[in-house]
Amino acid sequence: MTATPSRRDAVVDGVDVDAVAAAACACPDVVGLTAGWVGGRATYLPGRRVEGVAVDADAVVVQVRSRWGVTAGTLAGQVRAAVAPLAAGRRVDVVVADLEDPPPAGADGGRGGGTNLVGP
Repeated sequence: MTATPSRRDAVVDGVDVDAVAAAACACPDVVGLTAGWVGGRATYLPGRRVEGVAVDADAVVVQVRSRWGVTAGTLAGQVRAAVAPLAAGRRVDVVVADLEDPPPAGADGGRGGGTNLVGP
């Protein structure tokens, strides 16, 4: 018989990592959370892990996948504003670990954005 994780299992040093993950994912320019590279940021809980969220002594680190075309500053501001009330007084560090795929060529409505790195 497997025990169902309780809400208390998600609290690490006073920070509810499930709540942090939900708040970050609710940001309009966050596609999702990611642990990123092998050994990237995650919180290990009994029977599961929360990718993209880590609680350090002085910071809560949130590692995200960003929407295409959003500046890092805009994204970080959204995530910090959403997560700060949940960070138990810690700094909120935001790592942009991945980007969503760019829109298909011509999908910009004729605005001409982007650079063609493939050829003429």
